[in-house]
Amino acid sequence: MLTHTSRRWLAGLGVAGALVAASASPAIAAAKEAPLELGVYFNDTTLAAGSEGKIDSPLLFASEPVVVQGLTVTYDYTDLDGTLQVKRDGEGTDCESPKAGVLVCTDPFEIGLEEWAYGGLFGVVMTPTAKAADGDTGVLKVTVSAEGLKSASHSAKIRIGEGVDLAAPGEEAIVSAAPGGKFSAPLTLSNAGETAAKGAVAVFDLDYAIRPDKQYSNCTYEDGRLLTCTFSEVTAAGETRSAALPYVLGKDTYAPGSDYGYYNWMTVSEFEDFSAYLQAGGYSMGQPGKGSVLALPTVPSKAAARGFQADTDPMNNWSGMTVKVTGKNGADLVAIGDKLTGKAGDVVTATVGVRNDGPAALDFGRGGSPVTKIDITVPAGTTAVEVPEVCAPLNGDQQDWENAGKPGAKLYRCYPDIFIGVGEEQVVEVGLRIDKVIPNAEGTVTINAKCECEGFTEDLKPANDSAKILVNAAGGQGGGDGGALPITGQSTGLIAGLGALLLAAGVGGYLVAKRRRTRFVA
Repeated sequence: MLTHTSRRWLAGLGVAGALVAASASPAIAAAKEAPLELGVYFNDTTLAAGSEGKIDSPLLFASEPVVVQGLTVTYDYTDLDGTLQVKRDGEGTDCESPKAGVLVCTDPFEIGLEEWAYGGLFGVVMTPTAKAADGDTGVLKVTVSAEGLKSASHSAKIRIGEGVDLAAPGEEAIVSAAPGGKFSAPLTLSNAGETAAKGAVAVFDLDYAIRPDKQYSNCTYEDGRLLTCTFSEVTAAGETRSAALPYVLGKDTYAPGSDYGYYNWMTVSEFEDFSAYLQAGGYSMGQPGKGSVLALPTVPSKAAARGFQADTDPMNNWSGMTVKVTGKNGADLVAIGDKLTGKAGDVVTATVGVRNDGPAALDFGRGGSPVTKIDITVPAGTTAVEVPEVCAPLNGDQQDWENAGKPGAKLYRCYPDIFIGVGEEQVVEVGLRIDKVIPNAEGTVTINAKCECEGFTEDLKPANDSAKILVNAAGGQGGGDGGALPITGQSTGLIAGLGALLLAAGVGGYLVAKRRRTRFVA
């Protein structure tokens, strides 16, 4: 079965996903320079000899946002010496093979490129030929070009290995715990194929609340979160291995509700490919733990049943857990206003937003929506002349995202992050021109808008969901405190990062649906 190994980054995760794309996706992007430069990255890939291959697409970007004409991607696989065939996947582009081992694909329409890389265009099917054998290696050179711009290239490593079928349980574990409580969940690997699997790597996608209760030297961690575990055990055909991993829920976990964790099995070779992708984006898979080695012992199995190895059916590699969070542990989101002074003609900056006074953190990363909305009413006598892209004009309950960042509106809706920790502030800065000096000119900041949309609805203290923006206030009146973290909180890359990275590398279609779950219970 053909497997898709690249999908558009953060596809389907909504507006919040788009806002955090720069931090939740590998920063495979060129620095802003003149002249404008194109960029391309293609994943290193391990293919199973005798298989139908894999589908992938290049990650494309530019040194600054641009609309290009005649975008062309050239695949040169002559280095593979007849062991690989590359063909167009699907429709939408015109492809031709001017000579053996070269495929040239061109899109006839205008295409916009951004500073952050995305895939999904110019997809190809990479298939080992009958000549291919375990141990064959070579380079696939991918070049991107467009009218009037200098081309850019990237060389991806292609390896041919033997096919194995790593599998995880079809059912997820269901456990219960209160904030701060400990629990365990199984990590289970089955070999559903006919070839022994020489080692395996588990890559985890755990919600912020789920934290390891113990560290192991063959696992990696980042900021106290479990990322990967690598095992050297050889798993024979039809064999199953399993271990119980100890976890603890953070004391700042929202309750009642549910949190989710997943793991995906990769062969050692495929994890090497994935690691190269992360390294190219400046991402680390963490540091080894300081404990003992986590063993993966064999257990009675019902599964059917070192060179390079590639998984022949990656869609059965996923499993995970649902943690039913008991007890009651809420959150108090507080609107942040501002107090400004100036004379007619001045442009003053209002720093407004939201603060989480806890006791629970709010994590909407699984659903991909912002934790709340920040609605801003512009003070009388002023005009919004500098508006960030995360804010859009608001008409009733409808925000006009086609005009995001456009000055001149009287009402705006701004989106903060998909995660906000206890004590964290997330703010936007809006430049206000004072057209007329009006003492105590008043605007408002309102969070937790009542609307038919996703977001936090169970605030502990609704009375502080509004704050004032005062311009030229008399008598020292204030509108709240500002000057805090920017709108994209520092936790975003960690919260949404690993799942989005797996999506970007196409490591699991299973993940696409699972990352859409929402954990808060009204």
